[in-house]
Amino acid sequence: MNPPPRTPATPPAFAPTHDPLTPARDITHQHFQAGNQVVVLKGVADGELWGDAVRVVAPSWHTPTDEDGWRLRDATGGAQTYVTAHPRYLVHLSRRCPDCLIYLRAMEDHLLPKYPEPNALVDCGWYTTTALGQLVHIADARSGR
Repeated sequence: MNPPPRTPATPPAFAPTHDPLTPARDITHQHFQAGNQVVVLKGVADGELWGDAVRVVAPSWHTPTDEDGWRLRDATGGAQTYVTAHPRYLVHLSRRCPDCLIYLRAMEDHLLPKYPEPNALVDCGWYTTTALGQLVHIADARSGR
C-alpha cells in the first residue's frame, strides 16, 4: 500500500460525497497504538485516495461520539497539530493491516469511479474540526457539541 499523498498544495475542489463506509466501520480502540502512522482519508487526487497523514500519540475520549478516540500529531506541524479522532476514521500507513487494507480497497472501489478525471483533486467533505480540536465525521456531528 503506497501512502496516500499529504494534503495537496493546490486547494481541492469541494464535492460533498456520501460516505457509506466510514460511519459503519467497526474498529476498536485497541486497533491503533501510540506511534502508529495513519491517514485520515479525505478524497481523490489524480486517481488515488488522499488524506492527512498523522501519527497516533495517545488515547483520549472522543466527545462527539462518546467513544474512545486517539490524539493525533501532524508531523509537519501546522495550525492543527493535535486533534482527537475516532478510530474508524483512521487507516494504518506504518504497517500492512488486513482490516485497513480491506477498508482502503472498499473506499477505492466506491470513490475512484466517481472521479475518473486524471487531474481531479476532490475533497469529499466528510470531516470537520470542532472548537475543541476534535476531528469529526459529518455523520457523527451532533448539535451543541
